[in-house]
Amino acid sequence: MPVIEVTDLRKSYGGRAVVDGVSFTVEEGEIFGILGPNGAGKTTTVECVEGLRFPDAGRVRVTGLDPVADHEKVARVLGAQLQQSELQDKLTVREALELYASFHARPADWRPLAERLGLTARLTTRFGRLSGGQKQRLFIALALVGDPRIVVLDELTTGLDPRARRDTWQLIEDIRANGVTVLLVTHFMEEAQRLCDRIAVIDQGRVAALDTPAGLIRRAAGSTVVSFTPSVPLDDRDLNALPALASIEHRDGRVTLSGTDETVNAVITLLARHHVTAHQLRVGDATLDDAFLDLTEAVT
Repeated sequence: MPVIEVTDLRKSYGGRAVVDGVSFTVEEGEIFGILGPNGAGKTTTVECVEGLRFPDAGRVRVTGLDPVADHEKVARVLGAQLQQSELQDKLTVREALELYASFHARPADWRPLAERLGLTARLTTRFGRLSGGQKQRLFIALALVGDPRIVVLDELTTGLDPRARRDTWQLIEDIRANGVTVLLVTHFMEEAQRLCDRIAVIDQGRVAALDTPAGLIRRAAGSTVVSFTPSVPLDDRDLNALPALASIEHRDGRVTLSGTDETVNAVITLLARHHVTAHQLRVGDATLDDAFLDLTEAVT
């Protein structure tokens, strides 16, 4: 049985539908991602899962429980790191960890958690004196200190530097390896592509696509991308005639084409026929960024 079930979820504010019929399930032990543009309804959706908001319509279940009616029971199995949170400025990191640990019957040992998140040297620092990145790491620790079965992470690595971000990704992979299910809201495509088993792309309050990262990338209009700087300008009529071509971009004299392997073979033939040298030729697969842009533009 899925540990999270969301069925035809709807939520409106001031007559405007923010979440408009969202449905998905999260299986036990997976990292499930939610992607979407700003204002797409991502945070409202997960706040309904957490029991922080009451849906206007639809059904939400966490381990078979209603997050609103059974909020106390859900809180025992679900930890959450919210998109925006605050603590009292005078509370130290140690005091916050000890306080949150005291809320749970069988909490995790917060000391190795603090060390893993780079907080050990800040245990006596008051919350108001922490940097933005340090506050973010503390909130991740507080979400995990209850040793939850499920953890919801909303914009997990916002404010973290690249090294701290990658260390946090490894922590999440380790958490999943220990059997914890992760619901991850993010706008970092690299983060989603590395961590997530499946992803729901939400746009304008609806699920635009739901698939594995690889499956979403295969849906992109061009699954292969070739870029080069031609020794002489090329005629766009020749480029537009290439087979399976999805898009053409010209920038600072560089040409980027997306399509398929057939497109790549055809452009190489075209260059040879016109005796054009392709400087700094690059061929690669489409990315989750490409898929995301295609999916969200398609429903705009």
